[in-house]
Amino acid sequence: MLLEHLPTPVALIDRKRLERNVAQMQARARAQGVALRPHIKTHKSIHLAQLQQAQGAQGLTVATLEEAEAFVAAGFSDVRLAYPTVGLDRYQRVRALMARARVSFCLDTPEAIRQASDFFAAQEVRAEVLLEVDTGQGRTGVRWDDAHRLQLCARLVQESPGLKLIGLLTHAGHAYQGPLAGETPREALCRVAAEERDRLLAAAVVLQQAGLARPDAFELSIGATPTAHVFENRTQRGFRITEIRPGNYVFHDAMQVALGSCTLEDCALTVLARVVSRKPDGRGGWWLFLDAGKKALSTDQGYGTQGYGVLLYHPARRVPLPHATLEQLSEEHGWVHFRGGATLQVGDRVQVIPNHACLVAPLLRRFFVIEGDEVQAEWPVIGH
Repeated sequence: MLLEHLPTPVALIDRKRLERNVAQMQARARAQGVALRPHIKTHKSIHLAQLQQAQGAQGLTVATLEEAEAFVAAGFSDVRLAYPTVGLDRYQRVRALMARARVSFCLDTPEAIRQASDFFAAQEVRAEVLLEVDTGQGRTGVRWDDAHRLQLCARLVQESPGLKLIGLLTHAGHAYQGPLAGETPREALCRVAAEERDRLLAAAVVLQQAGLARPDAFELSIGATPTAHVFENRTQRGFRITEIRPGNYVFHDAMQVALGSCTLEDCALTVLARVVSRKPDGRGGWWLFLDAGKKALSTDQGYGTQGYGVLLYHPARRVPLPHATLEQLSEEHGWVHFRGGATLQVGDRVQVIPNHACLVAPLLRRFFVIEGDEVQAEWPVIGH
């Protein structure tokens, strides 16, 4: 099928860029002596996860039990929930999955640890748990420098009959905040990557000093696409980072470009949209309206982004459309402002690199894999 025959809006994956991104991150993991456990919330695609596994990925990271269930059903045997897993309903589903695959999950509070232990002890099994550590994002997790609480939670897991403490896990989400004053984007990535690594290693040493962790039997898991690109492993008191969990790297997006993780040339995912209307703006420019709005592109913005995506003039070479900004979104419309004459006409198609690629999968629910103008495959998103 030719690209021009596709409906709009749809999500397109450039196969060559995708395969290059997957191979490059796998090579980085190999060079740093860590397992690559990719986060599949970015794509939610069985086909893409199989490609990652074929390249050497060891296990998968998921955000939800729906993802875990779908990928275990598809034959994946090692799934990690990088999310505080709380509630009887969730524990029942984890227990069912444990009969078919290795499943591990995160906890970060004494209350959740006790609840999980009560459930799994009653089932006469021990669930594998990682203690989540906050290394700077300020979201979930025990603060990396709170030695008392780190030891309290780790000891509570170890002493809980239904749980087994297998390691520590963190996510350097603060990498998405961009540079501090006087920093370049690259310097910011290197700073946050070092914080993520060193603070997790320091937390492991705190547990080691309390007799709660041994370097030869403890997983240290970090994860964020921006920091993964500059990650360099190191040893502290025998501990090393054992795995990385980037997700967005398979596609990249406008946010990653702004952060310095990649260039537009690396962006494998675009949204194909169509011009459905146009009108002069009264100031010598034009408004053009696309059939891709919030329900295709999301409303995410981040450091260094302008508008809600990058419109491409030459998609094959990832050349941006000059003088055009995707300034507004309504549910089904993208509002493109041209400063001067508009090169696009009603009915024309345009590809947009989204600000945040991880939201496209649940919004558009399938991917069309392309090479040039040829559609080679259609990959559904789980649940659709």
